Amino acid sequence: MQNWLFDFRSRSFVLLVILFLITTALVYFEITEEFDQGVIFFVSENVGDPTLDIIMQYITESGDTFYMLGFGVVTLLIKKTRRIGITLMILIVLSTLLTGYIKCGVDRDRPDFDYAGVPFPVEISQDTFALFCEGGYDASFPSGHAARSIVFGIVLAYVLSQRFPRGCYLLFAYPILVSLSRVYVLQHFPMDVIGGTILGIMLTGVLASRTKLYKFFEQSKT
Repeated sequence: MQNWLFDFRSRSFVLLVILFLITTALVYFEITEEFDQGVIFFVSENVGDPTLDIIMQYITESGDTFYMLGFGVVTLLIKKTRRIGITLMILIVLSTLLTGYIKCGVDRDRPDFDYAGVPFPVEISQDTFALFCEGGYDASFPSGHAARSIVFGIVLAYVLSQRFPRGCYLLFAYPILVSLSRVYVLQHFPMDVIGGTILGIMLTGVLASRTKLYKFFEQSKT
């Protein structure tokens, strides 16, 4: 798991930046539009299983900024997990703001399909924050939920990697489920969640290194 932390000059960071720029260009110039619209059309025609609909709705809401920050505050208040809390709080706020401003620049509309599944028991959030930028709230690329959930997955998998060297990877099921749920509830296209995931990995690797998240292992031994 040590390879998940890197600095700005590392090969990992440069490759992730290039990959994100390529993904953004593909979306901006509508090269992937046919693929994205096809997937969303298929999903919109196949929702309607009551149990799955409800599960997906709650999964997607778990990636909301409010709940993520709440978890960060809890870990921040506990002395033993304070470094985790600091890392999560910075990453959640930064990823939310950054995705918001990128959405303004790319200005891609969200999927224009009516959800025909079970009515939402909770309001499905978009939670895009971009001050002084009109239209960002209704924009689609990249997904803030996907970015935050991969942040959450990487940070927690990393701090659990020594105690559970194999089991920690199971935490990556969470960002996968959140990303799938965003497409399922017709809030995002597939390329939106792919872009958000790449951005989240890039931010987490650099900032978790800056916050010295690796020192958590030294604290846990004391």
